[in-house]
Amino acid sequence: MTTTLDRHLDWHGCHNVRDLGGLRTRDGRVTRRGAVIRSDAVDRLTGAGWAALVDHGVRTVIDLRNDDERRPDAAPRPDHVATLVLPLDGKADTAFWAEWGSGPQIGTPLVYGPFLERFPARAAAVMGAIARAQAGGVVVHCRAGRDRAGLVSLLLLALAGVHHDEIAADHGLSGERVRALFAALGEDDQAKDIDEELRRRGTTSRETILALLGWLDVEGYALENGISAEEVAALRGRLVE
Repeated sequence: MTTTLDRHLDWHGCHNVRDLGGLRTRDGRVTRRGAVIRSDAVDRLTGAGWAALVDHGVRTVIDLRNDDERRPDAAPRPDHVATLVLPLDGKADTAFWAEWGSGPQIGTPLVYGPFLERFPARAAAVMGAIARAQAGGVVVHCRAGRDRAGLVSLLLLALAGVHHDEIAADHGLSGERVRALFAALGEDDQAKDIDEELRRRGTTSRETILALLGWLDVEGYALENGISAEEVAALRGRLVE
């Protein structure tokens, strides 16, 4: 099983950066290193952090955060790195977020299935942007690199044909990294409340993700929601060696 030591990237200023390369697919291949990287907010990167990002081959950054979450960059962002702002949350849908927008459940993959059903165009827009991105690596980030970046990573890895247990394991690697991030930001760690909520519902993060992957046809989902067959092929070509 791939571990965080294999794929964690030390980009100064960020805490939860992980390359999605090196994971086994069901047809015997592996995902391509340097193709897609999941991360916490890159506006915290220092100059050395941006240099490491560029050295890793990244040429496109996709920001999944809402407008009120974005902050000025701590260090200059390289001009040749394109940034696409694609907020994943549909905050205008107050009925959905009244149920899912607060409390420990928002920090769990329990929200993934309901979100995909409610906001297919938003998830598809991010997948399409990755398919059409310029040559080079793509960073997909939210605030902590766990929830929104986690959902996009799940979709990409499932489309690439990665074993479901590998996808669930990848999600779990964010736990320790997010704790360090919250400590650096002076915020409380949510892990205890999240674990208690999952126990209350009789499940775990791993079980929730495996159940979702058991019924989700990512290729069909993408095609039904505006992604072309050519873009699906481009995504797979980007993701898999």
